[in-house]
Amino acid sequence: MRTTLSRKTAYIGTGAGLVLFAIFGLFPSSLLGGATGITLAGLFLGLPLDPGIVSRAIVLASMLGGVVFAGIIILAVMSTLGWLVGRLIEGSAQTKTSGVA
Repeated sequence: MRTTLSRKTAYIGTGAGLVLFAIFGLFPSSLLGGATGITLAGLFLGLPLDPGIVSRAIVLASMLGGVVFAGIIILAVMSTLGWLVGRLIEGSAQTKTSGVA
């Protein structure tokens, strides 16, 4: 039972993390990644940026990197929190049952 409850709460935490990422993380991470990409493209190619394929590719890669990084962090944290809540619930259930006997 121990791994079942911890696993279920970890899945619940991961689902909550996906929702939180979709609501609060997707737009800011792409925005910050794009700003970083513009800065990097400016360092490599010089400012003002030409509307060429190379500068757009750098900005796109940076935006995707920002989204992926934020998604991994949010999902890892929420999954870990869900797992910890499950472990706490299991611990409190075990102390209650062992104290009765």
